[in-house]
Amino acid sequence: MARRIDFYDDPDAPAPNSLVPSVNVVVTNEAGDILMIRRSDNGNWAVPGGAIDLGESLPQAAVRETLEETGVLCEITGLVGIYTDPKHVILYTSNGEARQEFSIVLTARAVAGEPTPSSESTEVRWIPRHHVEALPMDRSMALRIDHYLTEMYLPHIG
Repeated sequence: MARRIDFYDDPDAPAPNSLVPSVNVVVTNEAGDILMIRRSDNGNWAVPGGAIDLGESLPQAAVRETLEETGVLCEITGLVGIYTDPKHVILYTSNGEARQEFSIVLTARAVAGEPTPSSESTEVRWIPRHHVEALPMDRSMALRIDHYLTEMYLPHIG
């Protein structure tokens, strides 16, 4: 099975061989719960997201990735931050790609659909905001969620 392995400031990390603009989306429902997925490639919890395809805008990619991974249609509402730390390297074992982090994290509100797992997610759930940080997740995802929870009106750039 193909795996995703996240390295941070690790001397054993592979040298990056790609940089792919991607988007993550912090989607909330009317109760303020956050839409979370358990990734099928590493078992960690995360907000939905993925690469921005040629020919689509950042908001279009955010809506598409969220719908594909969760079954929930969302509407983009804001920006959490831009994450480009070269110390964060993501290895995809299926093809040897070692990607340097480049993720733009947006906020959104759910407008339709029900949480439904996909090939990229083994679980999809609405998690109360005060329970999200207790979930097992990669360091970079925890940082993004912390920025959302604590700095909602001041985008992080780093």
